[in-house]
Amino acid sequence: MKSCINVSQKNNLVLIKINSEASFEDIALQMKKKVIQLKKIYKDEKTPIMVTGKVLKNREMDEIEKIIKEKIDVDVDFDMPKELGLHNIRRTFTQEVSTSETKFHRGSLRSGQRIEEEGSIVIIGDVNSGAEVVAGDNVIVLGALRGLAHAGAKGNEKAIIAAGRLDTVQVRIANIVKELNRDEEPLHKVCYVYVHPERNRIVIE
Repeated sequence: MKSCINVSQKNNLVLIKINSEASFEDIALQMKKKVIQLKKIYKDEKTPIMVTGKVLKNREMDEIEKIIKEKIDVDVDFDMPKELGLHNIRRTFTQEVSTSETKFHRGSLRSGQRIEEEGSIVIIGDVNSGAEVVAGDNVIVLGALRGLAHAGAKGNEKAIIAAGRLDTVQVRIANIVKELNRDEEPLHKVCYVYVHPERNRIVIE
């Protein structure tokens, strides 16, 4: 089997590049072998690992991170083509994110707290389980979103939800609701939530 994983060191970073044509089954199998080899040279070092190349699904990134951390106690990050922001979000399709008056909230929301804004809102922190954020337009959470986020609350289906990490059981845009099963789709790192313009359903990337 031809190797689909290439390991190199760049500056203060170990770079693991995955062939974009490889299946995830081959990637996982070869990653287990590569990690055993890496462990021999790591010893007491803590050089972080960056995984790049093939665009992975969230659950695939979680699996790769698990494989690495089972053998090596090191920080793992993924260089995936995802961007977070209210404007000029580049996707595989063309969609404009509406701009509006934006309010910023500094700090995390605890259980029982609720914030509601007419326009867009940016939470500089986490939204913990039991907390709620409601916006007439976009909801951006720079930390982890574990509570409820409702974007486009007045019917704006072009609104978006974006989070540094999505760990909630439900998201809402306008009157469209999506339930999440964490066991089936553990979400990883930056997540972007929108209503598909043709299918009229919420999509999470």
